[in-house]
Amino acid sequence: MAGTIAGGKAAAATNKAKYGEDFYAKIGTKGGKLGKTGGFASESVVGADGLTGRERARIAGAKGGKISKRRKL
Repeated sequence: MAGTIAGGKAAAATNKAKYGEDFYAKIGTKGGKLGKTGGFASESVVGADGLTGRERARIAGAKGGKISKRRKL
């Protein structure tokens, strides 16, 4: 059953039985805590350009919107 939906459900049930119902929440939390860079729109990181992530994301979105090929209403 490896690689099938049924196999995945069986593996999930086994993991939850062995390690607790919150097994996937725990491993997701561990993975999230490992990241140190903050991501693209992080407020805590001021880049070399002097912008926070939110400001940088706004500028990048504006640039993408200006060159968009979609029809404007």
